[in-house]
Amino acid sequence: MAGYIVRRVLQAIPVLLGTTFLIYFMVFAMPGDPIVGLFGEKTPPPAVLEQLRERYNLDQPFIIQYFIFLGNIFRGDLGVSFSGQPVVEILAQTFPVTLRLAFLSTVFLMVGGIAAGLVSGLRKGGIFDASALVVSLIFISLPIFVVGFVGQFVFGIQLGWFRTTVGSGAPWSDLVLPAIVLATGSFAQIVRLTRASVIETESQDFVRTAASKGLSRNRIVPVHILRNSLIPVVTYLGVDFGVLMVGAVVTEGIFNVPGVGRTVYQAIIRGENPTVVAFVTVMVLIYLVVNLLIDLFYAVLDPRIRYAK
Repeated sequence: MAGYIVRRVLQAIPVLLGTTFLIYFMVFAMPGDPIVGLFGEKTPPPAVLEQLRERYNLDQPFIIQYFIFLGNIFRGDLGVSFSGQPVVEILAQTFPVTLRLAFLSTVFLMVGGIAAGLVSGLRKGGIFDASALVVSLIFISLPIFVVGFVGQFVFGIQLGWFRTTVGSGAPWSDLVLPAIVLATGSFAQIVRLTRASVIETESQDFVRTAASKGLSRNRIVPVHILRNSLIPVVTYLGVDFGVLMVGAVVTEGIFNVPGVGRTVYQAIIRGENPTVVAFVTVMVLIYLVVNLLIDLFYAVLDPRIRYAK
């Protein structure tokens, strides 16, 4: 196990270097001067421009800028935004909010999506199965902003079950509705994926053998069918967690969630290049760690999987 973890960490290093280089290149190698763009239509003195370029290492060649950025990242220094605020402070304010939002969405996916997919697969061709497929197809077809505005209007304004916008500090109760909205698209995928995996697993020889030995249905379903059906679902959830972390821009905008997605979007609009690069780099690191944990979790679901060699 330890050797496998070491190999995966070593494999992650070139991935991290490649992604950070592409991110830095796409943000800082674009035509135009981001320092001049900060002043809009005003024309600052040349001395001020040179001072700011030197402060953010923009007076250096691109490759030197990148290596300086990379060295700072390994020291835990995410740099300073053009507004003068350390990026690590911005991240500390927004990351916990998005983490809570992504966590709640994942819980809804695991509880609701897997349960619906399991029942749908076990009762293939029934009323519940047909209804689940129709509902999942609707969720896949609807854009996230439509689901967000409908949920905000129905459950926030008409029924009054939730707040229409997230309050100061983003408490857990305020994040429930945004998390449900954020999970709708992935919910449909989880239901369909779980259903297909359950149907395939139920037809395997080891399930029929367990039934022929006299094991009860209550034992066969959770231990033999569900457990062996979860590997593709867990894989999808691991990838989707990273997507939820960085792809919640629309949901965070609708519900005024002070999270990572909304902050990155505003940084792009304002031309805050250091903030964009640092945030995306942190998201890449999170994505790599989550995928490593998912790979290790495979051995829990399927004892036949070993990482000794």
